[in-house]
Amino acid sequence: MAMVGSEIERLLKQAFPGAQVIVVDLAGDGDHFGARIMSEAFKGKSRIQQHKMVYEALQGQMGGALHALALETSAPK
Repeated sequence: MAMVGSEIERLLKQAFPGAQVIVVDLAGDGDHFGARIMSEAFKGKSRIQQHKMVYEALQGQMGGALHALALETSAPK
């Protein structure tokens, strides 16, 4: 069963309190999502570290219930 965008957003907001999180269905098929996350938690972290943090926040769903996720991560300036 595929994940819905609202569940992805919920998990990300839970993992990154106070973050700005935007999740969009890129293809309109409920299978390919994009997420833009701005969080203080990303300060001082490399892009790879930030993305690993996001994958951990998704609690093992990436590659299973969540097929594809395009990420844009950043820390506030």
